[in-house]
Amino acid sequence: MKTIYASLLILAITPALSWAATEVKLAVHDSYDLPKSVIANFEQENDAKISVIKMGDGNAMLNRLILMKNGAPLADAVFGLDNNTAHKAKEAGILANTQPESAKMVVKLPYILAVDYGFVTLNYDKRWFAEKKLPLPKNLADLTQPQYKNLLAMPNPATSTPGLAFLMANIAGLGEEGAFQWWGAMRQNGVKITKGWSEAYNSEFTLNGGSRPIIVGYSSSPAAEVFYSEGKLKSPNMGNLFLNGGSYLQIEGAAVLNNAKQPELAAKLVRYMQSPAVQESVTTSMWVFPAVKNTKHDPIIRFASAPNNARMLPANQVNAKQKEWVERWIRTVLK
Repeated sequence: MKTIYASLLILAITPALSWAATEVKLAVHDSYDLPKSVIANFEQENDAKISVIKMGDGNAMLNRLILMKNGAPLADAVFGLDNNTAHKAKEAGILANTQPESAKMVVKLPYILAVDYGFVTLNYDKRWFAEKKLPLPKNLADLTQPQYKNLLAMPNPATSTPGLAFLMANIAGLGEEGAFQWWGAMRQNGVKITKGWSEAYNSEFTLNGGSRPIIVGYSSSPAAEVFYSEGKLKSPNMGNLFLNGGSYLQIEGAAVLNNAKQPELAAKLVRYMQSPAVQESVTTSMWVFPAVKNTKHDPIIRFASAPNNARMLPANQVNAKQKEWVERWIRTVLK
């Protein structure tokens, strides 16, 4: 009798085991925040379970993936590489040779599928400047003046993709030598360096109880402020400073990783990142613009102005000079 019961139990369990959802691992940066319902749609359609692995800011995520590329795969796919890191990822050999076919895009990336884009720029606290009766800076050089001492918080370009994008904007707008001269002056004028954007925004920005009324952030941040006020704000308390050499176009994407345990499912997931479900959600989940053409925009995006002077350096130049520039920035600002 015990043998019969044991056999029946095995028969009962076996189908459940065979129907278990297949796990696919997605490496992301800390700003990733797609709605659970959007992820659930993919899981249901593909009998899959997405395990999201947050790996720090964008550059930190890339460095970790590179360091672990010869060990057990950390993930099957990655989201959050951008136009400043895609070439490095390709050269390091962490991307699969074959990627899914892309949809029609507003913006494009080499080697990986574009998912969203935004503008790294300077955000400022409107109320702080009004109360202090301090004029807004008209150019980056103004920020080196005594009246703007200790006002700027900036994420480290060695660990932060928006920090790196801002440095690229400086170089594109001021020239290489001009940019590092400016950073030397900013060090003397009390710039605050944080590990990532989250620390700059949540801990250092005066709107959130910090002491810095200017931060390196995103042009969409004012829209996010109104959205999260849940009707309390009719217009944002923060604004954008579109200074020459202070705005950069950042394009983020997704890709299948080399040696993925689930390459076919990873490819489906990467392609899903360009689906209407994901594209229509990125505006109010991660506060970026959808990269796929003809995607519907949430009305709140009217508070997210776009700079007409945004820069983007050629990918081959960034790929060749990025390490040198970041190391020089560290020597100039931190050491």
